[in-house]
Amino acid sequence: MNVWKKLTSLAVLVPLGIALSACGGSGDEGNDGGEGSGADGAGTLTVWAWDPAFNIYAMDEAAKIYQQENPDVTVEVVETPWDDLQTKLTTLAQSQEFEELPDIFLMQNNAFQKNVINYPDLFSDYSDSEVDFSEFPAGVVAYSTFEDVNYGVPFDNGTAITALRTDVLEEAGYTVEDFTDITWDEFIANGEDILAKTGQPLLSGQAGSSDLMMMMLQSAGASLFDAEGNPTIVDNEALKEAIDIYARLVDSGVFVEVNSWDEYIGTLVNSNVAGTIQGVWILGSIQTAEDQAGNWGITNLPKMEGLDGATHYSANGGSSWAISSNADVELAQDFLASTFAGSSELYDTILPSSGALANWLPAGESDVYGEPQEFFGDEAIFSKVLEFAAEVPSNNTGAYYYEGRDAVSAALTQILDGADVDTALAEAQSNVEFAMS
Repeated sequence: MNVWKKLTSLAVLVPLGIALSACGGSGDEGNDGGEGSGADGAGTLTVWAWDPAFNIYAMDEAAKIYQQENPDVTVEVVETPWDDLQTKLTTLAQSQEFEELPDIFLMQNNAFQKNVINYPDLFSDYSDSEVDFSEFPAGVVAYSTFEDVNYGVPFDNGTAITALRTDVLEEAGYTVEDFTDITWDEFIANGEDILAKTGQPLLSGQAGSSDLMMMMLQSAGASLFDAEGNPTIVDNEALKEAIDIYARLVDSGVFVEVNSWDEYIGTLVNSNVAGTIQGVWILGSIQTAEDQAGNWGITNLPKMEGLDGATHYSANGGSSWAISSNADVELAQDFLASTFAGSSELYDTILPSSGALANWLPAGESDVYGEPQEFFGDEAIFSKVLEFAAEVPSNNTGAYYYEGRDAVSAALTQILDGADVDTALAEAQSNVEFAMS
């Protein structure tokens, strides 16, 4: 999530540790610490995060580990979908109501720098923390670094995978190997054949979302922005190719569009489709369908032909933990340094059931990454994903990544409804340029 992702429930309290308290930071101590500071090993940390099967589950397990040495510390999470979390941050920044902030909040990596630049008063930095940022990939650390100051602890790895139902493939005479190192043309042809033989589409996704196209772009090292952060939506050949592929997927019936994130997850767990292309964090949701255990496999992504730099590897999502300006900073820093930036036990615990592939490099040395996973046909899928991660091309997302993505999503909807591609993309670029101004 890697997802990065939208859930429909709002502000559902999820207990981690002892009883829940109201939203906001850890009392009135703020940056001064006070009775809740980490110095005396007691206090309450409030957290905003999304996705119970992934991010919130990981925070739950981190709290348990931290409480082994700090039994008087309570961690409380308010389940907050990403879109709502961003709206709350913007509203609180504009109203200067910083006392309503939690101690810690999760931030999409692609949105981190823009928030720090636009709303610096929301954040505390990690200058005095024990976090060793050299133990994270430099490219991931860069998402939450501004003017050489670290504002986030990287959490999940967003490496993209193709996950497929092996039982459905077998029914149609295919294996996961038939989807390994292939092109998008081959993927669509296989998908049409499987649809004809089994009645099941291969993929699904939210209508009007450009997630899949963004993964296609990064797989070729392409972006919606140039090195200076200027939008390159117009005359972007990689983007046009991605739009064409997406349109063919939908027209062929291989890809089914749904209206919401919950509906998308439902297509996976209810066996409405035979696979997905998504960040590795999607495995946490897939594994909630216990009746499908043993019937999933993973491989790399289809390749965009005819583009320089095209590969079979990409990423989607990834997030980092921010400490707010209303936090018990000392306690929050110690908690994150001891868990997400310092505990192999944490990542060993959360990896098998959630697919939370660590960005914290020492975690990758664990034997857990090489263990067979029963849900995925006893294959050591996580060591395979680490191999994928090493091949993901870098690309420039720019500080206005979400404005660009939203504009392209709107253009995609227009194009699928019959609009001229160049006209729709010109309008999208104009909208992004207006937002940037």
